[in-house]
Amino acid sequence: MAVDFISGKDHYDKVLARVAAVRKALWIGTADIKDLHVKAGSSTEPFLGVLAKLLKRGVEIRLIHAKEPGPAFREDFDRYPILKEGLERMLCPRVHFKMLIFDFESAYIGSANLTGAGIGMKSSNRRNFEAGILTDEAPLTDAACEQFDSVWRGEHCRQCGRRQYCADPIKC
Repeated sequence: MAVDFISGKDHYDKVLARVAAVRKALWIGTADIKDLHVKAGSSTEPFLGVLAKLLKRGVEIRLIHAKEPGPAFREDFDRYPILKEGLERMLCPRVHFKMLIFDFESAYIGSANLTGAGIGMKSSNRRNFEAGILTDEAPLTDAACEQFDSVWRGEHCRQCGRRQYCADPIKC
C-alpha cells in the first residue's frame, strides 16, 4: 500500500471497511462522532456493533473525541454493554485530528470525522468532500500513533488553556 490518497467513497470502502479486520488494537481520533452505520451482509448495523465485536475478540479500542455525541449515538451505545466496560474513551475539546490507527501497522490520517457524511456509507451526493491518506509507511504511522498517544497521556493538559471546557480532565 505505501501511501494511498483517499477521497469520496474510498473513505468508506478502503478505511472504514478495514476496521473489522483489526487483530490487536484500534485507535480512533475524531472531532465529531455520530450514529454511523456500516454494511453487514445485505443489511446495515451501527458502527458501534462492529466495535463491540472487536472488543469481544480482545481488541484494544481507544477513542478520543471532542464532544459528546447526540442521542441516537447514545441509544446505539447502550445496545452494546461491552462498550461501557471495554471501550477506552476520552473527551478532549481540543482534538480536531481525524485518525484511525490499525494494529499500529497502518493508519488513516485525514479530514473525515466519524460520521455518515464524513467517513460513512452515505451516497456520493450526500457526502462531505473529504481527503486523507491511508498508509503503512512506518514513519507516518509512528507519527500518528505518537500524536494520538500524547493526547491520551495528557501531555498537553497543563498548557491546554481550555481545561474549563474539559468534561473529564486527565489528572496530571
